[in-house]
Amino acid sequence: MPFYVFFNVLLLLLAVYVVVVLVRSVRIVRQAEVYIVERLGKYHRTLESGIHLLIPIIDRVAAIKDLREHVVDFPPQSMITRDNVSIQIDTVVYYQVTDPIRNQYEIANPIAAIENLTATTLRNLIGELDLDQTLTSRDTVNAKLRAVLDEATDKWGIKVNRVEIKNIVPPKDIQDAMERQMRAERIRREAVLMAQGEKEANILKAEGVKQAKILEAEAEREAQIRRAEGEKQSQILRAEGEAQAILTIAEARAQGERKVYEAIKLAAPTKEVVQIRSMEALERVADGQATKIIIPSDATSLLGVIAGAKEVIRE
Repeated sequence: MPFYVFFNVLLLLLAVYVVVVLVRSVRIVRQAEVYIVERLGKYHRTLESGIHLLIPIIDRVAAIKDLREHVVDFPPQSMITRDNVSIQIDTVVYYQVTDPIRNQYEIANPIAAIENLTATTLRNLIGELDLDQTLTSRDTVNAKLRAVLDEATDKWGIKVNRVEIKNIVPPKDIQDAMERQMRAERIRREAVLMAQGEKEANILKAEGVKQAKILEAEAEREAQIRRAEGEKQSQILRAEGEAQAILTIAEARAQGERKVYEAIKLAAPTKEVVQIRSMEALERVADGQATKIIIPSDATSLLGVIAGAKEVIRE
């Protein structure tokens, strides 16, 4: 191979190497990520989001740290409560890298460290609680566990935001006993609710009957008052009608007698006419009556009285 051909190939390979090195020297960091850069094996700087240029061969990216919140679901761990009940508990830890440098150089395997620390801390907390307290005090256990983990992981550049007990699984016999207890409790609640419902129904029924009787009594009293007022008004109207009738009859009789007297006065009856009218009046009085009429023996005196009445009428 001629020398110039070999030289050209060498220059081409060198140019390709330079281009590759230059391309690898340019690093683009994404949002919510940081690059840990080491120079000659020692920490040099931290690259944040954006474009950066590294010195080939001398600088290298030792680690890429994600600053977003992470979720780790740990497998169930066997634990024993204070009343010697073996249960299975699995937890979920939410953490976030806050110091990339300490997270890189202070801990080798942070996930395994958090898992072991969570298991040991949770065993200590569960060992202080009974089974019933463990089932009903999840929030308390979560808060205590998060505080312990957050304090322990602070030197690793990690912040534990939240810890949740995902599931608590007691032994099979305990589960059966709890199901029977829950079934009995539901039956008891059902009986209590039925008794309360029946009690309220009886109370409402009694109140309805009471209200109905009160309304009936008020209606009867109102009806009696109305009937009494109607009877009173009727009697008043009847009495007024009778009084008016009596007054009308009296006035008619008075008016009739007045007209009779006026007619007699205008007619100027003689003594004989007066006697005859008197006898006719006596006949009308005795007509159809079983009562005996006694006529005075001194008829002359009677006639004298009638004559005197005639004079009075005439005057």
